[in-house]
Amino acid sequence: MAVTAALAMLFLAVGCGSSSGAADPWIGVRGNHLIDGDGQPVRLLGINRPGTEYQCVEGGEFFQGPSDRASIEAMVRWDINAVRVPLNESCWLGINGVPADLSGAAYRDEIRAYVSRLESAGLYVILELQWAAPGDHEATGIIPLPDAEHAPDFWRSLATEYRDDRGVLFDLYNEPHDVSWECWELGCEANDKYFGEYPAVGMQALVETVRSTGARQPLMLGGLNWASDPRGWLAHRPSDPAHALVASNHTYDFTPCYRICRAALARIAKRFPVVTGELGEGDCRHTYIDPYMKWADRHGISYLGWGWFIAPGLTCEEGPTLIKNYAGTPTAFGIGLREHLRRLRAAEGR
Repeated sequence: MAVTAALAMLFLAVGCGSSSGAADPWIGVRGNHLIDGDGQPVRLLGINRPGTEYQCVEGGEFFQGPSDRASIEAMVRWDINAVRVPLNESCWLGINGVPADLSGAAYRDEIRAYVSRLESAGLYVILELQWAAPGDHEATGIIPLPDAEHAPDFWRSLATEYRDDRGVLFDLYNEPHDVSWECWELGCEANDKYFGEYPAVGMQALVETVRSTGARQPLMLGGLNWASDPRGWLAHRPSDPAHALVASNHTYDFTPCYRICRAALARIAKRFPVVTGELGEGDCRHTYIDPYMKWADRHGISYLGWGWFIAPGLTCEEGPTLIKNYAGTPTAFGIGLREHLRRLRAAEGR
C-alpha cells in the first residue's frame, strides 16, 4: 500500500507512541490501524525479549538475564514503545512435568509482574505462545501449529487473566510452519518431527476461545513458513466478533521479505493492521533491516527487533542478538534498529 505523503507524515508523527510516562497504556484496532486510548493511530516499534519461553524448562529460572525496572529502562532508552514476551504452554498451565516452582501459578505470577513493570514504563506488551507440545510432552520448541489438547486451555487462561488489561496484545502462535492455509485456519492433523502426528488447533478456534472470555484485545496472527509467508492471510483470516485482527509476519535476512512478500503485506495493510513481530539479521550488520524498516515506515507497518537477550556463546551472527549487555549496548546489528528508532523520535521533535 503506497500511503500518501500526508498519511506517511502522520504515521511518523504518532508511530512511536509514548515510550515512557504513560500510566495506563491502551491499544485497540480501528479499521486498518492500531489506535491508542485517545483514538490516535499508533505503531508498535520495539523489541522481543526472549527467555520466558525456554528458561522454565531448560534454565531452572523464569528469565534469561534481568527483568527488573533498570533493565526495562535500558530498553526504553532505545526509544521503543513495545515489548514482545514469548511464553511456554507447559509452564503457563503447569503441566507435563515442569517443576511446580517454575510453572503454573508461579510462572503466571512472574509474567504478570513483568508485564506490570513494562506497562508502568509506558510500554505496550505482546504476549505470545511460542513453545507448545501435544499430549504429555513438555513444550521444548516450536511445533507446526498449536496443539488442540492444550493451546485452547492456554489461551482461555491467559485471556481471562488479562481480559481487563488493554495495554496488551495477544499473538496467537509464534511461527506456523509445514501446514496448509486450510489447516492454519481450521485445524488438522499436523506432524512434528519429534512428536509425530497430533491434533492441531486452527486460528478460528483460538480466536473464538479468546473472545469467549470477554477479552477484546488485538489478536496477532502470523502466516505460514515460520510466519514469513503472508500470501494466504486475507483469504483464510478467521472471523472475529471484536473486529480486532492484526496480521503478523517475521522476516530476517535469511528468510527475506522482498517484492512478492511486500506486495502481500501491502494488500493486507489496506484493510488490517500489520505488525512485523520479529525483524532480524544474522550477519552482524543491518543492511537488510534498514531498507525494510524504511519500507515499513512508508506503509504504516509496525516492527519489533529480535532479540534483546544474551546467551552464552551466542553472537549476533548466530542469534541474532541486539545487545552486548543488559545495559543496552548495541551489537553491530542492533545499532541499526536503535539508530533508526532514534531518528524517528527526532523527526517528532522530541
